[in-house]
Amino acid sequence: MGKKPLAGPLLSNINSPDDLKKLPPEQLQQVCDELRTFIIDVVSVYGGHFGASLGVVELTTALHYVYNSPYDKIVWDVGHQAYGHKILTGRRDQFHTNRKLNGLSGFPKRSESEHDAFGVGHSSTSISAALGMAVANDLSKEDRKVIAVIGDGAMTGGQAFEALNNAGAMKSDVLVVLNDNNMSIDPNVGALKEYLADVTSSRTFNKFRDEVYDMLGHFKAAGHKMRKVASRLESAMTAALTPGSLFRSLGFKYYGPVDGHDVSGLRKTLEDLKEVKGPKLLHIVTVKGKGFAPAEKEQTKWHAQSSPFDKITGDSLKPKSKKKSAPKYQDVFGEALVQLAEKNEDIVSMTPAMPSGSSLWPMMNAFPDRAFDVGIAEQHAVTFAAGLAAQGKKAFCAIYSTFLQRGFDQLVHDVAIQKLPVVFCIDRAGVVGADGPTHHGAYDISYMRSIPNLVISSPLNEQDLRDMMFTASSYDEAAWAIRYPRGASTGMEVRDGFEGIEIGKGICLREGEEIAVLSFGPIGKYVTKASEMLQNEGIEIGHYDMRFAKPLDTELLDQICDNYQHIITLEDGARLGGFGSAVAEYLAEKEQAPSVKILGIPDEIIEHGTQEELHQMMGIDVTGIVKTVKSYVSNAEHVF
Repeated sequence: MGKKPLAGPLLSNINSPDDLKKLPPEQLQQVCDELRTFIIDVVSVYGGHFGASLGVVELTTALHYVYNSPYDKIVWDVGHQAYGHKILTGRRDQFHTNRKLNGLSGFPKRSESEHDAFGVGHSSTSISAALGMAVANDLSKEDRKVIAVIGDGAMTGGQAFEALNNAGAMKSDVLVVLNDNNMSIDPNVGALKEYLADVTSSRTFNKFRDEVYDMLGHFKAAGHKMRKVASRLESAMTAALTPGSLFRSLGFKYYGPVDGHDVSGLRKTLEDLKEVKGPKLLHIVTVKGKGFAPAEKEQTKWHAQSSPFDKITGDSLKPKSKKKSAPKYQDVFGEALVQLAEKNEDIVSMTPAMPSGSSLWPMMNAFPDRAFDVGIAEQHAVTFAAGLAAQGKKAFCAIYSTFLQRGFDQLVHDVAIQKLPVVFCIDRAGVVGADGPTHHGAYDISYMRSIPNLVISSPLNEQDLRDMMFTASSYDEAAWAIRYPRGASTGMEVRDGFEGIEIGKGICLREGEEIAVLSFGPIGKYVTKASEMLQNEGIEIGHYDMRFAKPLDTELLDQICDNYQHIITLEDGARLGGFGSAVAEYLAEKEQAPSVKILGIPDEIIEHGTQEELHQMMGIDVTGIVKTVKSYVSNAEHVF
């Protein structure tokens, strides 16, 4: 990795916002330049989210210069853009550990720093949290300032508008900074995108507003009635001329748009807004990836980088492998969906703002009128799919496990109760790695198992994923969930075409003695390796790929109970209420049954690290399986 990147002369002496405030305003631009360079230097070597933090360097510097964190509260939405904030608040020397096991979190985290006012990771939460803090300040009679920084992508989320509506009605003293760069991860979609584009380019409005404000100043001597008339004139004209009227109609004073890369202008504006009471919205315009040409040009690609790259050209420094890499599970899904859609014109698809991450782009390109990016709106995505299904379409909803949590009520109320045959292709199931606890797909098996009219399946490999999608495409009796992890598949040779699979049926991969391991999903690859290692030591274990957590293959379970004394279940999901729990619940009804050991994600918050590191830490990797099996062998009355 080489030497740890060094900060510039000003940044190297900033260990807290108080140090930043000691500098004269004229040096803030140099701080911004050094901060941007430091982020590029570190991320180019160690990886991390990238474009968003470069885009808010000036805003971050101005916020910490004007406000008094941690007394004043700065709430970052999602948190992809908070690297500069972390560096300016005492974590510069630890920043190279960002997103690494036992290192800094990739997102703001309350337990990490007093300057992280609220933990985030999912979008559209900042205004709600900031409003709660502002009301708490009122109740405690404290004059703390509260600022929510939200991107235009996150602003499309329904919770953001719920919070705006509430904040405007309560007239609480909160500042919302809308960072408008027309990007979240993929380009933003929807009416709000056009709305903000209009106000950004509305020179007529900005000129008119300045003239009205100037006129109002001259009217001060003309009495209350004249000022009231002028104020009404301004309100009527601004409502007619600018999309800023949306925020005004919600009870916010609207300011902007302003240049988000002018640190001097931002400082002055924020100082003025400190004196303005009530709900306020400052609309700033920025460039995602600002200061790094490749990131400015290809913003989706440079949202995050996991491997080292040349900080000048942007070229990857990762050694090129001669071995053909296995496709990602998401790409297997994307290719299969297009092939299925070619054969079935009723197939449609949607994703909540993740066409790249979920690999929906192939479908969107092949069938643009049958594939939809609905924006950061997970609840809407689920019910939108239900509406399509209600009219006879076969809806494939591509969604991350951690984001499906946000659509739980819709999954119950709009899909399951009505027995609508929506197919949920659940990406990033299980631990996801460096994004950590806000993004682990730990809970989907547990919360879905409690919902009637829902098939829950997980493939062992990419062939099974294709066949599950094919079978689900013609299944009309209920909804179907297919879960698969982040990252590469097995790289196996996949046959042409598709074959149906029997719903609720598992398969025996290996017969053994005394101990049977029942796996659910791609994590079963660890059992295959563990069984080979154990065989070399004379220990034969059975391995069963169960494929379905609901309905369970009870016939196969009965056979296993007749032939084994111990059962170990394995899943990349929460132990409580998951696949292993389903097996234990069924065996509990038997008079005699094997012992059951459930391996999975424990009942605790799992922090960030690579998937392999986290699997090892939880004892659900090859080593953990071997250790668990041997614990039974050592306690047995006889040696196998």
